Amino acid sequence: MTDESAALGAEPSVIADWLMAHIPDLSGVTGLVKFGSGQSNPTYRIDTASGPYVLRSKPPGKLLRSAHLVEREYRVMAALAETDVPVPNMLALAEDATSPTGRAFFVMEYLDGEIFWDPVLPEISQTDRRAYYDEMARVLAALHSVDPKAVGLCDYGKPGNYFARQTERWAEQYRASVETPSEAMMRIEAWLRERMPEDDGQVALVHGDYRLDNMMFARGESRVIGLLDWELSTLGHPLADLAYQCFQWRLPHGGQMRGLAGKDRAALGLPTEEEYVAAYSAARGIDGVGDWTFYLVFSGFRLAAILQGVASRAAAGNASDPKGAIYGQLVPLLEEMIVGMLD
Repeated sequence: MTDESAALGAEPSVIADWLMAHIPDLSGVTGLVKFGSGQSNPTYRIDTASGPYVLRSKPPGKLLRSAHLVEREYRVMAALAETDVPVPNMLALAEDATSPTGRAFFVMEYLDGEIFWDPVLPEISQTDRRAYYDEMARVLAALHSVDPKAVGLCDYGKPGNYFARQTERWAEQYRASVETPSEAMMRIEAWLRERMPEDDGQVALVHGDYRLDNMMFARGESRVIGLLDWELSTLGHPLADLAYQCFQWRLPHGGQMRGLAGKDRAALGLPTEEEYVAAYSAARGIDGVGDWTFYLVFSGFRLAAILQGVASRAAAGNASDPKGAIYGQLVPLLEEMIVGMLD
């Protein structure tokens, strides 16, 4: 086995032996190539005589508590295998204690499809774009309609108010990633705590990073064949996923941000935010989304904390992509945008 095996922390032959011992149909490992995209858990294509596979690993170095838990990603996708949520087949898991690389990784089915990075969907004709958005809304509604208990995930998250717990978590993660917290982030955190809604009892499996480039479509079709990157998944409030996706569309379009702000969605053949929320709500059979501003501000705060963590890992040399330092420069822009939403 050649190329990037060393980055995983073990000799090529050791990794190849483990793969062939744990995946019955896998044979003749010839290569391991890291995918260029992604800022969190490094992901590789495994080339073998029996076809390609995908390996996803924890990154090297000191990691933040509760971050990079590929074991959870493996568990949730395995649990969703027989549901309406499209996920790749899970094939093998190596936990930290038994991994030949010294850190956990899992192997899954290789999906041959398309990933789109620009929400404008320039690769798709204007008349076909709405179908892709309708499919995203359908898949998100399907995810939130899964009964966690029925798929063995009733213990996948903590009980209680999701937004209160998540605000605490991301405030803690943010502070662990900076020397001095910004005044803007402190103000946003305080606003969230003051505006915190009562727990309405809704509990669903949430993806945590639901966006266009974390799903793979069938080639030439508006059909999702794989929802990917489940690192931030947990049990929580379904509207957190919806608001997170919609918040991203409010970001500028260009540079390091891929949003839809300033774009004429009607002219592009894309739904408005209101139309997308309505399509999701109809698919789930719900009426209304409550305090939408709170959900959007929470999503922005969380995104800022995530990007600051990426930048911190890049500075320490532990990011999957060293260019992650660029994302730290986006945090002040996000802060300004979020503060402008406070009332």
